[in-house]
Amino acid sequence: MKVYLIGIGGIGMSAIARFYKMEGCRVAGYDRTPSGLTEEMEKSGIEIHYDDNPQILKEFLASDTDDCMIIYTPAVPHSLKEFETAASSGVKMIKRSRALGEICTGKKCYAVAGTHGKTGTSTMTAHIFTSSGKGCTAFLGGISKNYHSNLILEKSENIIAEADEFDRSFLQLYPQAAVITATDADHLDIYGNIGSLRNAFSEFASQINEDGRLILKKGVIIDETAVKAEIKRYGIFSGDGEAPDFHAFNIRKSGLGEYLFDLCLDGNVITDCTLGIPGEVNIENAVAAAALAWTAGISGTEIKKALASFCGVSRRFDVRHEGRLIYIDDYAHHPAELEATIKSVKAIYPDKKITGIFQPHLFSRTRDFATDFAKALSMLDRCVLMEIYPAREEPIPGITSSMLAGMISKIKGEEIPVMEKDSILKMLENDTPEVLVTFGAGNIDRLVPKITDIYDKKENAL
Repeated sequence: MKVYLIGIGGIGMSAIARFYKMEGCRVAGYDRTPSGLTEEMEKSGIEIHYDDNPQILKEFLASDTDDCMIIYTPAVPHSLKEFETAASSGVKMIKRSRALGEICTGKKCYAVAGTHGKTGTSTMTAHIFTSSGKGCTAFLGGISKNYHSNLILEKSENIIAEADEFDRSFLQLYPQAAVITATDADHLDIYGNIGSLRNAFSEFASQINEDGRLILKKGVIIDETAVKAEIKRYGIFSGDGEAPDFHAFNIRKSGLGEYLFDLCLDGNVITDCTLGIPGEVNIENAVAAAALAWTAGISGTEIKKALASFCGVSRRFDVRHEGRLIYIDDYAHHPAELEATIKSVKAIYPDKKITGIFQPHLFSRTRDFATDFAKALSMLDRCVLMEIYPAREEPIPGITSSMLAGMISKIKGEEIPVMEKDSILKMLENDTPEVLVTFGAGNIDRLVPKITDIYDKKENAL
C-alpha cells in the first residue's frame, strides 16, 4: 500500500510512481532536482522532496513496513544517505527494472528493445494499440504528445514496455512479443565490449514466450540459437535483395518533411501510409511498431489510421518552431542517432544551413565514441558544443568537450566553440540560425523552452 522511489524524477521511475499512485497506493520519493515531471507528480498527490534526508524515509516507513516497497534506479549512487537507510531498513527493495517486470507478470507484454529507436517505436506502438481500441498500459521512455504522458493506463491485459538495456534491465522482462531495433555499441561502461552487449540482447530474445514472436531489424546481429519464439525481420526495402517480412517500400515525399509509403505486413500490403510527424528517420520505427501491432491482431486499416494520427514524442525529432525559422529538439546522444537525425533534417531542408548544439552525455560514452561523434557532428554546417553532462559518472582525465571540439575542427577546418548555457542564449538572440537542432540526453532540455521563445519572437519580428 506504500511505495517509495529513490530517483523518482527519472522518466522510467516517474511512470512507475504514477502507476502505483493510480492503483491506490501512497507514493513518495526523493530526487536530486525538481523538474516538469516531478511538478506533475506532486500535483497528483505524490510526495516528493529534494534533499537527501533519511528521516523523511524513516517517517514514511514508520508503520506497516510489511506493506511497503522501495524502488530505486541504478543511476542513484549507493553512497546516498537515503539509499543506505533503505538498504538497512528490512523493507522489500528492488530496482526499477524488477518493479516493471513484476507489473508485467501475468500480462501480455509487448516490448521494444534496442540501443536507439526504442522510445519512438514503443510510443508509436502504444498509440496504435490505444487508437485501435485494442487497449494497453504503456511504460514509455518519453512524453507522448498524443497523451501528454509517459504512462498510458487502461484496464487491459496488454502492456507496452520500453525494454532498457542499461544495467541489463530488460532481462527482467518475459515478453509475448518484442522488437529489437539496434545492437550498436553503447553502455560500454556496463558491458565492457560489444560482444557482451549483444549477448545480453540474445538472452533477452531467448526470454520471449515460445508461442510469441521476435521482430528483429534487418541486419541486427544476435545469437538466435536460444530463441524459442518465431523470428521475423523488419526494415526499409529499396528493391535490392530479399525483402524483410515487415517493410516499408515505395517511399516518396508528400510535403515538407512528410512522406507517403506502402507497408508490407507479413505479405499483406497497406498502401499510401503516412505519419503525423516529419522525418524519414521515423518510417523505420513505424514499421517496427506496425509489426508488433499486427502480431497482436490489430488490422492494417487500424494501423494505417493510427500512424497518420501519431503526434510524436517530446525531444524525439521534436519540431518546436516552424516558419521562416526552424527549431528542432532531439534526444540523440549516440553517434548513430546523431547521424540519422542530421540526415533527416538535411533531407527536409536541403537548401538551408543546419546549425547543431550538442551536449555530450557521459564521459565514458564520449571517450568510447569520440571518433564517431566527430564524424557525425561534422555533417552540420555549424556546430556548437556544451560541456559533457556527467550523469552518474566522475570525470575522466583528458575527456572533455574541448577534446571533441578539436577533433571536429580537424575535419571541418574551422574552430568549434564550447559554450555555456547563457552564452548560447545570447548567441541565438544576436545571430539566430535559419535551422537549429539541439541534441543531447542531459540537461540541455532546460534550454528548450527559452530557445523556443527566442525563435517565436524572432519569427514575429521578421
